[in-house]
Amino acid sequence: MTVAAAISALAVGAPAATAAPAGLDEVLFVGNNWEGTADVIKSTGTYDKLGRIDMIPDKDERLREIYLNPIKLAFYLGIRATAGEGHDQFVDDMYTTPDGSAVVASRPSFADVVSIDLTTGKINWRFPVSGFRADHMAVSPDGTRVAVSASTSNTVHVLDIATGTQVGSFTTGDKPHENVFTDGGRYLWNMSIGEVNTPLDAPELDFTKGDRRITIVDAQTFQTVKVIDMRDRLDAFGRKDLSNSVRPVSFSPDERTLYFQVSFFNGFVEYDVAADRITRIKELPKNPATNPDRTTWVNDSRHHGMSINPDGTRLCIAGTMDDYVTTVDTATLQETTPVPAGKPYWATVNGDGTQCVISESANDTVSAIDFATGQKVATIPVGDHPQRVRLGHVPIGWTAPPPGDHQGSLGSSGSSGSFGS
Repeated sequence: MTVAAAISALAVGAPAATAAPAGLDEVLFVGNNWEGTADVIKSTGTYDKLGRIDMIPDKDERLREIYLNPIKLAFYLGIRATAGEGHDQFVDDMYTTPDGSAVVASRPSFADVVSIDLTTGKINWRFPVSGFRADHMAVSPDGTRVAVSASTSNTVHVLDIATGTQVGSFTTGDKPHENVFTDGGRYLWNMSIGEVNTPLDAPELDFTKGDRRITIVDAQTFQTVKVIDMRDRLDAFGRKDLSNSVRPVSFSPDERTLYFQVSFFNGFVEYDVAADRITRIKELPKNPATNPDRTTWVNDSRHHGMSINPDGTRLCIAGTMDDYVTTVDTATLQETTPVPAGKPYWATVNGDGTQCVISESANDTVSAIDFATGQKVATIPVGDHPQRVRLGHVPIGWTAPPPGDHQGSLGSSGSSGSFGS
């Protein structure tokens, strides 16, 4: 297959959402990054809180390892000082296993991925990533594999979700970030965002940000199918002023259109996958209270977090540094009136597809936003600094493991990555 044919083949419609498997309830997992916990709430309706899980039951052992290794310690403290805004980053991304027995999470400060038993709270397996920081993940459509970005080694590891065994890996641009499976799991896209923790944020210093690109691989062979640098596409559209650092993304339901956010921009870009060109760019309102000094924006973000409703007619946009959320009609690109929100960091479609759920990291809450009206319809208190919110499953009638010693077996049953880049 030629590269052109392969990229056209990416525009195959995604499978429709299905009901929760027998014996399982669909829920939302909210990762409280600075606290190291995950709140589990209902995926629709009143979003009642069902329980809280300790995502770092092995904290003492991990810290002993870090403090005994000067290189690991330097990176650990560096994460705290930069991406963590003075805090440790204990839980980033999360997905449940197909049987709802475990939640798999990336833990940036510990540079690993762990599987935690949802009944006992114990660790099933642990996979140390290459390098010194774990970041965003993606789960395959069949739920059997999870991809994780190892942001300091420019690598994506793909793991068996049940065992933690690595089934493949591939090289990316600088600082791999978002991962997305497409075409029913045939392809895996990774977006590398470059150096977002430096103070060199002036537009004329953009060249210092490194290699920022989308890497698309065959999800079985992990061979590269295509590399996309949005710099050329942005320039062709007449927007040399915009960064080519692709942040959160959303595909249309047929996967023919990609919407994405870029560093420093209050808005998003629309990209035609098969034609390989940018078609529209939408600038959203600026909050006049936002500090114009770009070095004060968290990790080079201005807006960070977006999702699309199941029929592809509306986007939900988290205006992170502008402290608001809005929904956008994908036909007209007309936004609803921005609704105040405290540093919204992510946006996830809820269980029935009528609302998006945003994490208000500054308020330690998550809020549900009606796609049609853009209005906030519910707010639920959670833990310290919620970021990623993901749909998952737990057994019907599930209750959280009781507090206590959940460290479990820490001799990884999965493969281990090598430390260092």
